[in-house]
Amino acid sequence: MTFDDLAARGLVLLGCGKMGSAMLEGWLKQGLPANAVWVRDPNPSDWLKAQGVNLNADLPDAPAIVLVAVKPQMMAEALPTLKPLGNGSTLFLSVAAGTPIAYYESVLGAQTPVVRAMPNTPAAVGRGITALIGNAQAGEGAMTLAETLLSAVGQTVRLQEEAQMDAVTAVSGSGPAYVFHLIETLAAAGVAEGLDEDLALQLARATVAGAGQLAEQAGESPAQLRINVTSPNGTTAAALAVLMDEETGFPALLRRAVHAAAERSRELGR
Repeated sequence: MTFDDLAARGLVLLGCGKMGSAMLEGWLKQGLPANAVWVRDPNPSDWLKAQGVNLNADLPDAPAIVLVAVKPQMMAEALPTLKPLGNGSTLFLSVAAGTPIAYYESVLGAQTPVVRAMPNTPAAVGRGITALIGNAQAGEGAMTLAETLLSAVGQTVRLQEEAQMDAVTAVSGSGPAYVFHLIETLAAAGVAEGLDEDLALQLARATVAGAGQLAEQAGESPAQLRINVTSPNGTTAAALAVLMDEETGFPALLRRAVHAAAERSRELGR
């Protein structure tokens, strides 16, 4: 299915905060007509108002997809308004963290096709990655439709079971924030060593972006790429002795951070 096919039936976006806006921006850049999009959002941003979408207007009778992008705390109020679209041909595609498929079935009806997905904010520049899993009513056609939509803003992967979604949330859903914080702290460390702030930030930003692209495109593993940069008894080795410490370095720190995020995702789903 192409964006032209989606345009024929329409796409509904329930909630358009940071994630919804990031995805919508990616779709519009990829050629999805703005007039084929209906957005329901009580506090639309100035950016959203300027996109030409159908904003808080009457919805089409049977849109191809309803993308649910509200915060989990708002779900109980927002989702029931779309109950008339349940138990039909409309696919509900959720990107709400911590909200299980069973909740959508309970509100919309057990025969509603539902795909749960976890994207991340690099979708705004076409470099996102989204993990998906569907319910029994979401057959191969529904999964392919969801992938068609989400592949316009990056890579997609299918999960084997819904329980994996909490770990996906902790690794790739929340992961961009970890990387942004790495850039912040790397730049701050450069300033502490005598660089001015603008130069330190430019070096840190370009280094992280370039290393990430190399890690994705190179045929070697990240471990081998790390070894390639590390001369024996050199400057990189001195830094890695700190960062790779099993008790105080990245291994223990990231395990704790990812576990905390996964546990919070599980709490939201209860």
